[in-house]
Amino acid sequence: MVARLVIAAPASGSGKTTVATGLMAAFARSGLAVSPHKVGPDYIDPGYHALATGRPGRNLDAYMCGPELMAPLFAHGAHGCDLAVVEGVMGLYDGASGLGELASTAQVAKLLRAPVVLVVDASSQSRSVAALVHGFASWDPGVRIGGVILNKVGSDRHEALLREAMEDVGVPVLGALRRAPQVDTPSRHLGLVPVAERRADALDAVAAMGEQVRAGCDLPALLALARSAPALDAEPWAAQPWAAEPWDAAQRDAAQEEAGPRGAEPRDAGTCGAGPRERGSGLARPARRPVVAVAGGSAFTFSYAEHTELLTAAGADVVTFDPLQDEQLPPGTDGLVIGGGFPEVYAAELSANERLRKAVTELALSGAPVAAECAGLLYLARSLDGQPMCGVLDADARMSGRLTLGYREAVAVCDNSLAVAGTRLRGHEFHRTVIEPGAGADPAWGVVHPERRVEGFVRGGVHASYLHTHWAARPEVARRFAEGCAR
Repeated sequence: MVARLVIAAPASGSGKTTVATGLMAAFARSGLAVSPHKVGPDYIDPGYHALATGRPGRNLDAYMCGPELMAPLFAHGAHGCDLAVVEGVMGLYDGASGLGELASTAQVAKLLRAPVVLVVDASSQSRSVAALVHGFASWDPGVRIGGVILNKVGSDRHEALLREAMEDVGVPVLGALRRAPQVDTPSRHLGLVPVAERRADALDAVAAMGEQVRAGCDLPALLALARSAPALDAEPWAAQPWAAEPWDAAQRDAAQEEAGPRGAEPRDAGTCGAGPRERGSGLARPARRPVVAVAGGSAFTFSYAEHTELLTAAGADVVTFDPLQDEQLPPGTDGLVIGGGFPEVYAAELSANERLRKAVTELALSGAPVAAECAGLLYLARSLDGQPMCGVLDADARMSGRLTLGYREAVAVCDNSLAVAGTRLRGHEFHRTVIEPGAGADPAWGVVHPERRVEGFVRGGVHASYLHTHWAARPEVARRFAEGCAR
């Protein structure tokens, strides 16, 4: 099994991304094949990981995909590699709100049987660092903290005091990093600026992270720690959208009744925007390979690698296009996937590309399957911050000062291009926009946790929602979408 490390911290802002990305870059430069991973639903950090390693950054989210898929998804991504580096999320023991350790870095580390390296922001402490590390190391006996990297160290004297304090803790110091503004990456309202928007600068930043880690960390000791991880008994996940069993009618109806449509009593799913109930049989692949266009470029950077893999395994030809640059959809487009990103930053440019907006609208109104998440939802709206968008949905979107953030458990309200009514799925919301809906569409999801409400839009073949989802948890989503595109 591949050698592996989990890079964690006591809290957000401690420097996990700098250290994890720097380790990936340093080890990759030494000639190792490095597999990059990120705990949680983050889309941006994996972009920097991919630059550091030359491999797709992959997410390990125990809430959306379930704890049982963590080791298989990890094994899938790390196949053929010498080393895997997993960047944690938030503080080591922070997980889904009110659900104990679920989706925490600590839980994922235990599921992967991986040693943890704790990154500590030492900028405002000296001897207290020992008490902090001792507490984290002893909190959960199932979590093995194999070393500490001291970050934001002020001077040689400061480093000496920190190392002296750590001598009695029993956790080795594997590195000490000085404050280094050259490795800082710019941020805005939802976190770091994605790689796609600053590739040249991002390459320089990743190289600087790698050099800082190489100079300040004991790479041989870190590699030895990674190689000390025990065998992991897990079959690698495989993109097999045909293996999933369809929901039976009782499951579907019970879940749909629990959710209910927007502001009304539960209705028969057959009245929803997807038209007559039609379920993918799952018995055979599409008779022809449909073309699925996936939005990319600077405005639409949020995606999971497994989605493309699942669509391809389901029989689709996946082609990427850039709504900021391309004036037409890829030739022969049968379906469209528009994921998350920052359309609000590029609203004027997206609006100015009238030819593409018209092509997207014509495809959507033809009944072709269209899956839009968050940024995609905004792009399909009538307007975004006053700028005309595609107008597929009778809704207007705008930036707000309020951050909407958190995990959600949802139920499909009606049959649509992604799921049959009653399908349960877990997702994540992360946005600072609001959308004011008009008429002409049904809700996509009934959110049942942490609160009850309806969300999103279903209109014909269009499924548009703020909810980010991970299709590895429901491979039949890709199967159903591909079948719809082939029809």
